[in-house]
Amino acid sequence: MPMYDYRCKNCDEVFEELVFSSDTSDEEIECPKCGQNKSERLLSAPMISTGGSSNSISTSSSSGCGSSGFS
Repeated sequence: MPMYDYRCKNCDEVFEELVFSSDTSDEEIECPKCGQNKSERLLSAPMISTGGSSNSISTSSSSGCGSSGFS
């Protein structure tokens, strides 16, 4: 179930919507601000992990899970 960004053609509100089916047309998506079904899906960049410090995995063999502690 992908999350898409939409813009309402009626009031210009930009919002996110969780779409449960690929059969759902963009015109069926209701704007949370004005309630109109005049939405268009926006292009958005995919989220890509760069391997920064928050996502890095320690490869130290001196301690931790799976380490015997022997050198």
